[in-house]
Amino acid sequence: MLTTISRRSLMIAAFGIAAAAAPAMAQDWPSAPLHVYVGFPAGSSPDTIARLIAEPLAESLGQPVVIENKPGAGGVIGVQQMLAQKPDGYSFGVTINGPLTTAQRLIPDLGYDPATDVAPITLIATSPLVLAVAADFPADDVDAFVADAKARPDEISYGSVGKGSGAHLTAELFASDAGIVLFHIPFQSYAEVTTSILSGEIDSGFMAPSAAVPHVEAGTMKMLGITSSEVFPLVPDVPVLAGKAGLPDDFRAELWNAFIAPAGTDPAIIARLNTEIDAILENEDLQGKLLAMGWKTAGGTPEDLAARIETDTALWGAVIDKTEAQN
Repeated sequence: MLTTISRRSLMIAAFGIAAAAAPAMAQDWPSAPLHVYVGFPAGSSPDTIARLIAEPLAESLGQPVVIENKPGAGGVIGVQQMLAQKPDGYSFGVTINGPLTTAQRLIPDLGYDPATDVAPITLIATSPLVLAVAADFPADDVDAFVADAKARPDEISYGSVGKGSGAHLTAELFASDAGIVLFHIPFQSYAEVTTSILSGEIDSGFMAPSAAVPHVEAGTMKMLGITSSEVFPLVPDVPVLAGKAGLPDDFRAELWNAFIAPAGTDPAIIARLNTEIDAILENEDLQGKLLAMGWKTAGGTPEDLAARIETDTALWGAVIDKTEAQN
């Protein structure tokens, strides 16, 4: 496995090679529709986010932006399909973090290396998770939850949609940092996780704030904390987990969506798209739509996204190592 430093060096080297080898951007770019590959079905969160970006991007570029849904393998199929296209400035992708950070560890025949095969463009949006329990669960805050878990190691359960999922790895990171052991129960869907929490079949789970809010408002669920580094606007009354119950001050676990391209895409095109998309993310109406879905707009440079990929690859790689060692 590549070290964090070597992965980042490879990624930066890939940018340099692309810059040296790619021809200058044609003055008439784009002269044809752009195709954006999304590894999830129509109506999914990544698909909706991609479409919210595609419409204003098409207007600003003067060419259609076509969403190509290629669902499968947690978003990996979409990235693979994007990489199967020529890096000619007309094929791109919108992906969640998994295919760029954990997929190499979880899928032996992945067929690509994010550090060398993918060119980051910009981080679109981030979404934290909340630690959710049923309304009658005895703990009312994370300190009480952790104290209870320490008194009953491996007895307090949590649900996820399977090994390697965002909720699973987040729960394992949380448990490791808090010095507790939780009992993992995998399900087929987040709806099943939610139903099992509400019925008392399981004790807890990490889920999107937008999924928990309706149940909190109905009085059947409560949120003990959130995994973002700061208070999240959708649920401003939910405290951050960082710095509480033994967790480090820099504790953070977020899902994210990013706009990417195949390595070798003209750097001038990448720079243009970065500028256009970051401007789109400044639109307050778009920000409101994303926030209602549980996402906060991000933006930033391609280098910022490369650094986020590097950091999260190291973070979740360490969690996977520890989880595998325990099993």
